[in-house]
Amino acid sequence: MNYVDEFRDGALAQNIAARLKAEVDPARRYRFMEFCGGHTHALARYGVTDLLPDNVRMIHGPGCPVCVLPVGRIDMAIRLALDQGVTLCSYGDVMRVPASGDLSLLRAKARGADIRMVYSPADALALARGQPGREVVFLAIGFETTTPPTALLIRQAAREGLKNFSVLCCHVLTPSAITHILASAEVQPGGTLALDGFVGPAHVSIIIGSAPYEPFARAYRKPVVIAGFEPLDVMQAILMLVRQVNQGRACVENEFTRAVTRQGNAAAQAVMAQVFELRDSFEWRGLGEVPSSALKIRAEFAAFDAEQRFDLTYRSVPDHKQCECGAILRGVKRPTDCKLFGTVCTPEHPMGSCMVSSEGACAAHYTYGRFRDMAVVTA
Repeated sequence: MNYVDEFRDGALAQNIAARLKAEVDPARRYRFMEFCGGHTHALARYGVTDLLPDNVRMIHGPGCPVCVLPVGRIDMAIRLALDQGVTLCSYGDVMRVPASGDLSLLRAKARGADIRMVYSPADALALARGQPGREVVFLAIGFETTTPPTALLIRQAAREGLKNFSVLCCHVLTPSAITHILASAEVQPGGTLALDGFVGPAHVSIIIGSAPYEPFARAYRKPVVIAGFEPLDVMQAILMLVRQVNQGRACVENEFTRAVTRQGNAAAQAVMAQVFELRDSFEWRGLGEVPSSALKIRAEFAAFDAEQRFDLTYRSVPDHKQCECGAILRGVKRPTDCKLFGTVCTPEHPMGSCMVSSEGACAAHYTYGRFRDMAVVTA
Protein backbone atom coordinates (compact mmCIF):
# COMPACT_ATOMS: atom_id res chain seq x y z
CA MET A 1 0.00 0.00 0.00
CA ASN A 2 1.40 3.39 -1.03
CA TYR A 3 -1.61 5.53 -0.21
CA VAL A 4 -4.68 4.99 1.94
CA ASP A 5 -6.82 6.13 -1.01
CA GLU A 6 -6.16 2.75 -2.63
CA PHE A 7 -8.39 1.21 0.05
CA ARG A 8 -11.12 3.82 -0.43
CA ASP A 9 -11.49 3.53 -4.20
CA GLY A 10 -15.15 3.79 -5.20
CA ALA A 11 -14.80 1.79 -8.41
CA LEU A 12 -13.13 -1.09 -6.59
CA ALA A 13 -15.86 -0.96 -3.94
CA GLN A 14 -18.49 -1.30 -6.68
CA ASN A 15 -16.60 -4.30 -8.08
CA ILE A 16 -16.61 -6.06 -4.71
CA ALA A 17 -20.29 -5.18 -4.27
CA ALA A 18 -21.04 -6.77 -7.65
CA ARG A 19 -19.22 -9.94 -6.59
CA LEU A 20 -21.20 -10.04 -3.36
CA LYS A 21 -24.47 -9.66 -5.24
CA ALA A 22 -23.49 -12.47 -7.60
CA GLU A 23 -22.33 -14.86 -4.89
CA VAL A 24 -24.88 -14.52 -2.10
CA ASP A 25 -27.62 -17.09 -2.00
CA PRO A 26 -30.91 -15.18 -2.28
CA ALA A 27 -32.67 -17.94 -0.36
CA ARG A 28 -30.73 -17.41 2.85
CA ARG A 29 -29.76 -14.66 5.29
CA TYR A 30 -26.18 -13.89 6.24
CA ARG A 31 -25.54 -12.42 9.70
CA PHE A 32 -21.97 -11.38 10.49
CA MET A 33 -20.75 -9.69 13.66
CA GLU A 34 -18.06 -7.07 13.35
CA PHE A 35 -16.47 -7.48 16.76
CA CYS A 36 -14.46 -4.26 16.70
CA GLY A 37 -15.97 -0.81 17.06
CA GLY A 38 -13.51 0.47 14.46
CA HIS A 39 -15.24 -1.70 11.88
CA THR A 40 -18.64 -0.45 13.01
CA HIS A 41 -17.54 3.10 12.28
CA ALA A 42 -15.99 2.12 8.94
CA LEU A 43 -19.28 0.51 7.88
CA ALA A 44 -21.20 3.67 8.74
CA ARG A 45 -18.72 6.35 7.74
CA TYR A 46 -18.05 5.03 4.24
CA GLY A 47 -21.55 3.79 3.47
CA VAL A 48 -20.43 0.17 3.16
CA THR A 49 -23.83 -1.09 4.29
CA ASP A 50 -25.44 0.69 1.33
CA LEU A 51 -23.45 -1.60 -0.97
CA LEU A 52 -24.34 -4.89 0.72
CA PRO A 53 -27.09 -7.16 -0.58
CA ASP A 54 -30.34 -6.91 1.38
CA ASN A 55 -29.86 -10.37 2.91
CA VAL A 56 -26.40 -9.57 4.32
CA ARG A 57 -26.61 -7.88 7.72
CA MET A 58 -23.88 -6.67 10.04
CA ILE A 59 -24.32 -6.99 13.80
CA HIS A 60 -22.38 -4.89 16.26
CA GLY A 61 -20.11 -6.66 18.75
CA PRO A 62 -18.54 -5.68 22.08
CA GLY A 63 -15.16 -4.66 20.68
CA CYS A 64 -15.18 -1.14 22.08
CA PRO A 65 -12.82 -0.98 25.09
CA VAL A 66 -14.49 2.02 26.70
CA CYS A 67 -17.98 0.60 26.13
CA VAL A 68 -17.38 -2.75 27.84
CA LEU A 69 -15.89 -1.22 31.00
CA PRO A 70 -18.55 -1.78 33.67
CA VAL A 71 -19.84 0.96 35.95
CA GLY A 72 -18.19 -0.64 38.98
CA ARG A 73 -14.71 -0.18 37.51
CA ILE A 74 -15.33 3.51 36.83
CA ASP A 75 -16.69 3.87 40.37
CA MET A 76 -13.52 2.27 41.70
CA ALA A 77 -11.38 4.85 39.91
CA ILE A 78 -13.57 7.73 41.06
CA ARG A 79 -13.38 6.61 44.67
CA LEU A 80 -9.60 6.45 44.42
CA ALA A 81 -9.48 10.05 43.25
CA LEU A 82 -12.12 11.47 45.59
CA ASP A 83 -11.52 9.44 48.77
CA GLN A 84 -7.85 8.44 48.56
CA GLY A 85 -6.66 11.71 47.06
CA VAL A 86 -4.59 10.15 44.30
CA THR A 87 -3.79 11.74 40.97
CA LEU A 88 -5.73 9.55 38.55
CA CYS A 89 -4.75 9.44 34.88
CA SER A 90 -6.57 7.85 31.94
CA TYR A 91 -7.52 8.31 28.30
CA GLY A 92 -9.94 10.98 27.14
CA ASP A 93 -12.92 8.78 26.25
CA VAL A 94 -12.91 7.18 29.70
CA MET A 95 -13.39 10.57 31.34
CA ARG A 96 -16.98 10.90 30.10
CA VAL A 97 -18.32 7.39 30.77
CA PRO A 98 -21.32 7.65 33.14
CA ALA A 99 -20.80 6.06 36.55
CA SER A 100 -23.11 5.71 39.53
CA GLY A 101 -24.38 8.64 41.58
CA ASP A 102 -24.64 10.82 38.46
CA LEU A 103 -20.84 10.94 38.34
CA SER A 104 -18.15 10.38 35.73
CA LEU A 105 -14.42 10.94 35.96
CA LEU A 106 -14.97 14.35 34.39
CA ARG A 107 -17.66 15.30 36.92
CA ALA A 108 -15.51 14.00 39.76
CA LYS A 109 -12.76 16.28 38.49
CA ALA A 110 -15.20 19.18 38.64
CA ARG A 111 -15.78 18.29 42.30
CA GLY A 112 -12.10 18.76 43.02
CA ALA A 113 -10.58 15.34 42.31
CA ASP A 114 -7.14 15.39 40.67
CA ILE A 115 -8.02 13.53 37.48
CA ARG A 116 -5.95 14.04 34.36
CA MET A 117 -6.39 13.05 30.73
CA VAL A 118 -3.28 11.52 29.14
CA TYR A 119 -2.47 10.63 25.56
CA SER A 120 -0.04 7.87 26.47
CA PRO A 121 0.73 5.71 29.52
CA ALA A 122 4.16 7.32 29.48
CA ASP A 123 2.49 10.64 30.39
CA ALA A 124 1.31 9.11 33.68
CA LEU A 125 4.80 7.83 34.44
CA ALA A 126 6.30 11.25 33.75
CA LEU A 127 3.75 12.79 36.12
CA ALA A 128 4.77 10.37 38.89
CA ARG A 129 8.43 11.23 38.37
CA GLY A 130 7.69 14.94 38.52
CA GLN A 131 5.53 14.74 41.67
CA PRO A 132 7.23 12.25 44.00
CA GLY A 133 5.07 13.39 46.91
CA ARG A 134 1.78 12.35 45.23
CA GLU A 135 0.34 8.95 44.50
CA VAL A 136 -0.24 8.66 40.76
CA VAL A 137 -2.56 5.93 39.42
CA PHE A 138 -3.02 5.07 35.76
CA LEU A 139 -6.43 3.62 34.88
CA ALA A 140 -5.43 1.15 32.15
CA ILE A 141 -8.16 -0.07 29.83
CA GLY A 142 -8.37 -1.73 26.45
CA PHE A 143 -7.91 -4.95 24.55
CA GLU A 144 -4.62 -6.56 23.57
CA THR A 145 -3.76 -3.51 21.45
CA THR A 146 -3.15 -1.21 24.42
CA THR A 147 -1.88 -3.86 26.85
CA PRO A 148 1.81 -3.96 25.79
CA PRO A 149 2.33 -0.21 26.47
CA THR A 150 0.91 -0.70 29.98
CA ALA A 151 3.21 -3.67 30.55
CA LEU A 152 6.22 -1.62 29.46
CA LEU A 153 5.06 1.18 31.75
CA ILE A 154 4.97 -1.11 34.79
CA ARG A 155 8.30 -2.69 33.94
CA GLN A 156 9.90 0.75 33.57
CA ALA A 157 8.45 1.91 36.90
CA ALA A 158 9.92 -1.19 38.55
CA ARG A 159 13.35 -0.51 37.01
CA GLU A 160 13.28 3.06 38.28
CA GLY A 161 12.01 2.00 41.70
CA LEU A 162 9.15 4.54 41.65
CA LYS A 163 7.31 4.40 44.97
CA ASN A 164 4.38 6.64 44.08
CA PHE A 165 3.09 4.99 40.92
CA SER A 166 0.56 2.20 40.34
CA VAL A 167 -1.86 0.89 37.71
CA LEU A 168 -5.56 0.08 38.02
CA CYS A 169 -5.60 -2.70 35.45
CA CYS A 170 -8.76 -3.24 33.40
CA HIS A 171 -7.28 -4.85 30.28
CA VAL A 172 -9.56 -7.40 28.62
CA LEU A 173 -9.09 -10.17 26.06
CA THR A 174 -10.79 -10.55 22.68
CA PRO A 175 -10.91 -14.35 22.09
CA SER A 176 -12.53 -14.96 25.48
CA ALA A 177 -15.28 -12.46 24.71
CA ILE A 178 -16.03 -14.00 21.32
CA THR A 179 -16.14 -17.48 22.85
CA HIS A 180 -18.49 -16.19 25.57
CA ILE A 181 -20.84 -14.73 22.96
CA LEU A 182 -20.88 -17.98 20.99
CA ALA A 183 -21.59 -20.02 24.13
CA SER A 184 -24.42 -17.75 25.29
CA ALA A 185 -28.05 -18.81 25.23
CA GLU A 186 -28.77 -15.91 22.87
CA VAL A 187 -26.62 -17.47 20.15
CA GLN A 188 -27.42 -21.12 20.72
CA PRO A 189 -30.20 -22.77 18.64
CA GLY A 190 -33.50 -21.13 19.44
CA GLY A 191 -31.80 -18.03 20.85
CA THR A 192 -32.45 -14.42 19.90
CA LEU A 193 -29.16 -13.80 18.07
CA ALA A 194 -28.20 -15.74 14.95
CA LEU A 195 -24.57 -15.45 13.82
CA ASP A 196 -22.93 -16.89 10.72
CA GLY A 197 -19.42 -15.53 11.24
CA PHE A 198 -17.15 -12.74 12.49
CA VAL A 199 -15.16 -9.90 11.03
CA GLY A 200 -12.08 -10.22 13.24
CA PRO A 201 -10.38 -7.15 14.74
CA ALA A 202 -7.40 -5.54 13.05
CA HIS A 203 -5.18 -3.94 15.69
CA VAL A 204 -5.77 -6.68 18.25
CA SER A 205 -4.79 -9.30 15.70
CA ILE A 206 -1.53 -7.51 14.94
CA ILE A 207 -0.57 -8.27 18.56
CA ILE A 208 -2.02 -11.76 19.11
CA GLY A 209 -1.99 -13.05 15.52
CA SER A 210 -4.73 -15.08 13.86
CA ALA A 211 -4.06 -18.39 15.66
CA PRO A 212 -6.08 -17.61 18.85
CA TYR A 213 -9.32 -17.51 16.83
CA GLU A 214 -8.86 -21.00 15.43
CA PRO A 215 -10.17 -23.00 18.45
CA PHE A 216 -13.62 -21.38 18.57
CA ALA A 217 -13.93 -21.30 14.77
CA ARG A 218 -13.56 -25.09 14.87
CA ALA A 219 -15.63 -25.69 18.01
CA TYR A 220 -18.59 -23.50 17.02
CA ARG A 221 -18.30 -23.84 13.24
CA LYS A 222 -18.18 -20.07 12.74
CA PRO A 223 -15.83 -18.54 10.17
CA VAL A 224 -13.61 -15.60 11.08
CA VAL A 225 -12.01 -13.17 8.63
CA ILE A 226 -9.56 -10.65 10.09
CA ALA A 227 -9.94 -7.30 8.33
CA GLY A 228 -8.30 -3.91 8.23
CA PHE A 229 -10.27 -0.76 8.97
CA GLU A 230 -10.53 0.70 5.47
CA PRO A 231 -13.82 0.28 3.57
CA LEU A 232 -12.37 -2.07 0.94
CA ASP A 233 -10.83 -4.17 3.73
CA VAL A 234 -14.23 -4.63 5.33
CA MET A 235 -16.01 -5.33 2.06
CA GLN A 236 -13.45 -7.93 1.03
CA ALA A 237 -13.75 -9.59 4.46
CA ILE A 238 -17.53 -9.80 4.10
CA LEU A 239 -17.11 -11.39 0.66
CA MET A 240 -14.69 -13.92 2.15
CA LEU A 241 -17.20 -14.73 4.90
CA VAL A 242 -19.99 -15.21 2.37
CA ARG A 243 -17.81 -17.63 0.43
CA GLN A 244 -17.00 -19.64 3.57
CA VAL A 245 -20.68 -19.88 4.49
CA ASN A 246 -21.64 -20.91 0.96
CA GLN A 247 -18.95 -23.59 0.90
CA GLY A 248 -19.75 -24.88 4.39
CA ARG A 249 -16.32 -23.94 5.72
CA ALA A 250 -15.53 -22.48 9.15
CA CYS A 251 -11.92 -21.40 9.38
CA VAL A 252 -9.84 -18.32 10.16
CA GLU A 253 -8.80 -16.27 7.14
CA ASN A 254 -6.68 -13.14 7.09
CA GLU A 255 -7.65 -10.29 4.78
CA PHE A 256 -5.31 -7.91 6.64
CA THR A 257 -2.14 -9.65 5.46
CA ARG A 258 -0.22 -6.38 5.24
CA ALA A 259 -0.16 -6.17 9.04
CA VAL A 260 -1.33 -9.45 10.62
CA THR A 261 0.46 -12.81 10.77
CA ARG A 262 -0.61 -16.10 12.29
CA GLN A 263 1.89 -15.77 15.15
CA GLY A 264 1.43 -12.06 15.90
CA ASN A 265 3.95 -9.81 17.60
CA ALA A 266 6.18 -12.06 19.72
CA ALA A 267 7.92 -9.17 21.51
CA ALA A 268 4.60 -7.63 22.58
CA GLN A 269 3.28 -11.00 23.73
CA ALA A 270 6.45 -11.60 25.77
CA VAL A 271 6.24 -8.33 27.71
CA MET A 272 2.54 -8.92 28.37
CA ALA A 273 3.27 -12.40 29.73
CA GLN A 274 6.08 -11.04 31.91
CA VAL A 275 3.91 -8.44 33.65
CA PHE A 276 0.36 -9.84 33.51
CA GLU A 277 -1.51 -13.07 34.18
CA LEU A 278 -5.11 -14.16 33.66
CA ARG A 279 -7.89 -13.18 36.03
CA ASP A 280 -10.26 -15.99 36.91
CA SER A 281 -13.19 -13.81 35.89
CA PHE A 282 -13.99 -10.22 34.96
CA GLU A 283 -17.26 -8.37 34.54
CA TRP A 284 -17.96 -6.85 31.12
CA ARG A 285 -20.71 -4.35 30.49
CA GLY A 286 -23.41 -6.25 28.64
CA LEU A 287 -21.77 -9.67 28.90
CA GLY A 288 -21.63 -10.06 32.68
CA GLU A 289 -18.92 -12.16 34.29
CA VAL A 290 -16.70 -13.71 31.62
CA PRO A 291 -14.18 -16.36 32.74
CA SER A 292 -10.48 -15.87 31.89
CA SER A 293 -11.28 -12.72 29.93
CA ALA A 294 -9.04 -10.13 31.56
CA LEU A 295 -5.57 -9.59 32.96
CA LYS A 296 -4.17 -8.74 36.36
CA ILE A 297 -0.70 -7.70 37.44
CA ARG A 298 1.63 -10.51 38.44
CA ALA A 299 2.81 -10.88 42.03
CA GLU A 300 6.35 -9.84 41.03
CA PHE A 301 4.97 -6.39 40.19
CA ALA A 302 2.42 -6.20 43.01
CA ALA A 303 3.92 -2.93 44.26
CA PHE A 304 2.47 -1.30 41.15
CA ASP A 305 -0.99 -2.87 41.42
CA ALA A 306 -3.44 -0.18 42.58
CA GLU A 307 -6.02 -2.77 43.62
CA GLN A 308 -3.57 -4.22 46.13
CA ARG A 309 -1.90 -0.97 47.12
CA PHE A 310 -5.18 0.67 48.08
CA ASP A 311 -6.98 -2.53 49.14
CA LEU A 312 -9.73 -2.06 46.56
CA THR A 313 -12.73 -4.36 46.32
CA TYR A 314 -14.80 -4.52 43.18
CA ARG A 315 -18.57 -4.15 43.45
CA SER A 316 -20.89 -4.72 40.53
CA VAL A 317 -23.20 -1.79 39.74
CA PRO A 318 -26.20 -2.02 37.36
CA ASP A 319 -26.42 0.20 34.30
CA HIS A 320 -29.03 2.92 33.91
CA LYS A 321 -32.38 1.12 33.78
CA GLN A 322 -33.42 2.60 30.44
CA CYS A 323 -30.02 2.39 28.74
CA GLU A 324 -29.75 -0.50 26.26
CA CYS A 325 -25.97 -0.35 25.98
CA GLY A 326 -25.55 -3.87 27.37
CA ALA A 327 -27.92 -5.42 24.85
CA ILE A 328 -26.30 -3.44 22.03
CA LEU A 329 -22.86 -4.75 23.02
CA ARG A 330 -24.22 -8.31 22.86
CA GLY A 331 -25.67 -7.65 19.42
CA VAL A 332 -29.28 -8.38 20.37
CA LYS A 333 -30.45 -4.77 20.01
CA ARG A 334 -29.52 -1.80 17.88
CA PRO A 335 -29.02 1.76 19.15
CA THR A 336 -32.37 2.93 17.79
CA ASP A 337 -34.10 0.31 19.93
CA CYS A 338 -33.12 2.40 22.95
CA LYS A 339 -35.70 4.94 24.10
CA LEU A 340 -32.92 7.33 25.12
CA PHE A 341 -31.07 7.30 21.80
CA GLY A 342 -30.78 10.66 20.08
CA THR A 343 -33.04 12.42 22.57
CA VAL A 344 -31.90 12.17 26.17
CA CYS A 345 -28.70 10.38 25.11
CA THR A 346 -26.40 12.18 22.66
CA PRO A 347 -22.59 12.43 22.32
CA GLU A 348 -22.74 15.76 24.18
CA HIS A 349 -24.84 14.25 27.01
CA PRO A 350 -24.24 10.46 26.99
CA MET A 351 -26.30 8.23 29.23
CA GLY A 352 -24.33 5.10 28.36
CA SER A 353 -20.81 4.22 27.28
CA CYS A 354 -21.82 3.24 23.73
CA MET A 355 -22.55 6.92 23.03
CA VAL A 356 -19.27 8.11 24.58
CA SER A 357 -16.51 6.31 22.77
CA SER A 358 -15.31 7.03 19.26
CA GLU A 359 -15.73 3.26 18.72
CA GLY A 360 -19.19 2.96 20.24
CA ALA A 361 -22.11 1.71 18.13
CA CYS A 362 -24.45 4.43 19.36
CA ALA A 363 -21.91 7.11 18.49
CA ALA A 364 -21.59 5.62 14.99
CA HIS A 365 -25.37 5.58 14.49
CA TYR A 366 -25.76 9.11 15.79
CA THR A 367 -22.83 10.56 13.82
CA TYR A 368 -23.54 8.94 10.47
CA GLY A 369 -27.27 8.31 10.72
CA ARG A 370 -27.24 4.87 9.09
CA PHE A 371 -29.97 3.40 11.24
CA ARG A 372 -31.80 1.21 8.72
CA ASP A 373 -28.74 -0.35 7.07
CA MET A 374 -26.95 -1.22 10.28
CA ALA A 375 -29.98 -2.91 11.80
CA VAL A 376 -29.57 -5.98 13.95
CA VAL A 377 -31.57 -8.84 12.48
CA THR A 378 -32.77 -11.35 15.05
CA ALA A 379 -35.17 -13.40 12.97
